[in-house]
Amino acid sequence: MAARILDGRAMAARWRAWVKAQVEAFRARTGQVPGLVTVLIGDHPASRTYVQAKQKACAEVGIRAFGEHLPADVDPETVRERVQALAARPEIHGILIQLPLPSHLDEEEILGAIPPEKDVDGFHPANLGRLGLKGKDPCFIPCTPLGILAMLQEAGIPIAGRHAVVLGRSRIVGLPTALLLLRLDATVTLCHSRTPNLASLTRQADLLIAAVGRPGLVRREMVRPGAVVIDVGINRVPDPRDPRGYRLVGDVAFEEVAPIAGAITPVPGGVGPMTVAMLLVNTLKAAQRQVEGAASPWLPVSPAPEQPGGVQ
Repeated sequence: MAARILDGRAMAARWRAWVKAQVEAFRARTGQVPGLVTVLIGDHPASRTYVQAKQKACAEVGIRAFGEHLPADVDPETVRERVQALAARPEIHGILIQLPLPSHLDEEEILGAIPPEKDVDGFHPANLGRLGLKGKDPCFIPCTPLGILAMLQEAGIPIAGRHAVVLGRSRIVGLPTALLLLRLDATVTLCHSRTPNLASLTRQADLLIAAVGRPGLVRREMVRPGAVVIDVGINRVPDPRDPRGYRLVGDVAFEEVAPIAGAITPVPGGVGPMTVAMLLVNTLKAAQRQVEGAASPWLPVSPAPEQPGGVQ
């Protein structure tokens, strides 16, 4: 029996429509518009493309997008001073520093310059730390883990009591995803490059999340029949049949795994669109908190796909 395909594009479109309506209502109430600044350091082509996509998404839902570009050889103190100056501007409610950074810049130091209440990417040490503390809520959850959760909730896939196996321990996806699932009462196994006997662990998963950046790592024999498989990987592989000379694939061998999985995300068109949608949600929530003092929940997700809620 073929897996249920979790269509991230369709889910993200519903979230974007909801954010657009909420932004219009916010503007009517306050006379203000949510504002997001994207900080690009250097001229990495992929980073520039990602920033442009995020700015376009903001414009489509009525969020005001500001752009800040710094040279690749900028010194750390200049970056910190610039971020602090941006944070002081009341029309900027969210700050996003595009990763990766040039090698001479310390990621934790630079991200730590963003006030936690404007850290809409959820990477500030305080936000990541609070995600892992019982009884403490982060200001924001990183957008990809939040997008994964929104997909699971919309699809009606339970988390509490399930065994979740997360492949990858990055601070962007793997680690915060594991912390989030643990917070929601899953039993979590976090695997990485030093994990022995990987397949013996992945076959135990009710929910398998792959975020390692290795094309086709997860094969059929690594997946328990009926498991939910979330593929976060976005990898370029050569393909002379494609006009671009390459095609995008995930960390999961989709054609092998889809026939036995209970549900699976495609690549492209799965988690990626939801990541951008959750950035918009986080920016809206930041503006509501800063302007209206709204006590919106840390988790802006509802299981009802027609009217996603939680940010009031």
